[in-house]
Amino acid sequence: MIIRPDTTPAVDTPETLAFTARRAGEVAPVNVAPLAALTKARAGREMVEMGFMLDAGAVAFTDCDHVVSDPKVYSRAMTYAKSLGALIIGHPQDPTLSNGAAVTSGKFASLRGLPAVSPMAERMGLERDLALVEMTGVRYHADSLSTAHSLPALERAKAAGLDVTAGVNIHHLCLNELDVGDYRTFFKLKPPLRSEDDRLAMIEAVASGLIDVVSSFHTPQDEESKRLPFEEAASGAVGLETLLPAAMRVVHSGLIDLPTMWRALSLNPANLRGLPGGRLEVGAPADLVLFDPDAPFVLDRSTLRSKSKNTPFDGTRMEGRVIGTWVAGKHVYA
Repeated sequence: MIIRPDTTPAVDTPETLAFTARRAGEVAPVNVAPLAALTKARAGREMVEMGFMLDAGAVAFTDCDHVVSDPKVYSRAMTYAKSLGALIIGHPQDPTLSNGAAVTSGKFASLRGLPAVSPMAERMGLERDLALVEMTGVRYHADSLSTAHSLPALERAKAAGLDVTAGVNIHHLCLNELDVGDYRTFFKLKPPLRSEDDRLAMIEAVASGLIDVVSSFHTPQDEESKRLPFEEAASGAVGLETLLPAAMRVVHSGLIDLPTMWRALSLNPANLRGLPGGRLEVGAPADLVLFDPDAPFVLDRSTLRSKSKNTPFDGTRMEGRVIGTWVAGKHVYA
């Protein structure tokens, strides 16, 4: 499991990173690999001590959904990361256009009277990031792409030989903008849910290999921050426990096969972060999950083990249950 640095305080010093890794090793039965913040306090002004953070165990650097708006700061961080062979994970979005937005612009957003952002804001952010990647030569991963408008730029970057990969949030493969319905805040995500055409385009991009990774983008929020008017409510949904059945929902739709989905969920993320897991082969770590892809159930959010219960799948009929989990050959869950 790879954990993000958008905590309070942010994971922006070697000491904080070492504490996080040590604490995870004490309480978690699974392997935990930490990401580090790219800039101090994720404020986008001063880069962290990357060399020391790598020595402390960081597998990549990201400010998560805080976009580094200053291209000079971003390019300097990329140049330094390039010299260290480090991976930078970006959240492509034009921060000015997307500021204060709660949903994707369009007829539905207008009818609901909600502040909205055009999908082009994501493309603009991605185009800027890719230009900086071309300039610096850094390894770069575009996290949580969500719209078809971004795919041509990604395809051009890969064709040009840039060291670029991309990911998509599992919720953007399963849900669309209409699921917001009557202002249901558990469906408020960042980036916001997109059109059905965008959802299908994202699935096709995963199937073709253009998008490399499918992530849970696990974002716990407390009840109080979600039980607010839609535009004031916090963004995000828990995703760890629902990642597998949500992925099976896409597989059972017939739009993508199971090996391709599993490659995006497991093998590609491990390769991207330089981790030995995510594969079944002699000499690989015996980190295994046994699951029934067809086992039906109705999700009840009150039964989730996460302290936060903000899932958009509450009450949804799903398929896919984990039967057992092994870490280094040790049975840790049944």
